[in-house]
Amino acid sequence: MNNSQGATKKIWDILVRVFHWSLVLFFFTAYVSAEELDVVHAYAGYAILGLLGFRVLWGLVGTRYARFAQFVYSPQHTIGYLKTMLSSKSERYIGHNPAGGYMVLALLLSVAMTAILGMVLYATEGGGPWADTFVAGWHGDWLEDVHEFFANFSLLLIGLHVFGVLVSSLKHRENLVRSMWTGRKETRPDDVD
Repeated sequence: MNNSQGATKKIWDILVRVFHWSLVLFFFTAYVSAEELDVVHAYAGYAILGLLGFRVLWGLVGTRYARFAQFVYSPQHTIGYLKTMLSSKSERYIGHNPAGGYMVLALLLSVAMTAILGMVLYATEGGGPWADTFVAGWHGDWLEDVHEFFANFSLLLIGLHVFGVLVSSLKHRENLVRSMWTGRKETRPDDVD
């Protein structure tokens, strides 16, 4: 990772960074409390849903690099980017790269499915805000199975996300984890903005 002191640019605003690390905290809390601490598990799920609602809104009206329109590229562009990652000529993006953009969407959808299905499951047990709605009458182990599938699928995506961050950091000699803490990235003349 590059330790040189080049010019930096503010990329990730404070709201994106707080969202990111809060989602890490609440997902971890929900995951480890799943079998033992039902109330903690449920409230972590509610926090996750609130965070996701905020992120969708911020992805539409937020700062430049927070907006989905800035980092969701066409599938063809993304496939081309992934092919160049195997070569020495892959482009460096100042915001999310095309693969990272799709990973953001996949993570948001998978974590949302996990949390929504968790609320439905909790309602079938008589808890939560949906306890007195039509979903409370749903029965079957399938709800728990699908909820657990999405929780584990989200965990797989998180692992792929971390792997992608490490690969991109090494390939482009930058510290992407630090930039998600500070909000700043070193700028270079050939960056894709």
